[in-house]
Amino acid sequence: MRYAAMHAHRFPQSSIIDRILYDDEARTLCISFRDTGKYVYEGVPAALFEAFRRAASAGSFFNERIKDRYRFRRDPERRRFGPKA
Repeated sequence: MRYAAMHAHRFPQSSIIDRILYDDEARTLCISFRDTGKYVYEGVPAALFEAFRRAASAGSFFNERIKDRYRFRRDPERRRFGPKA
């Protein structure tokens, strides 16, 4: 069985994005937002993930380079609890 290479990065200073995960084989980027949960973006190039990791502002990078540019879906494994669920 072959496992895809996964890469992860945390953004402790970001008020919007907690972390990102990238799957080389599937070319998917999973973004874990602090308030709204996880979303999976499809067809994302590895170079974009690398640029995201180095961004001065995770939220600005997302808005300028990812939002409304890639197809996405909410992560079905994400279970939310509490008043915002």
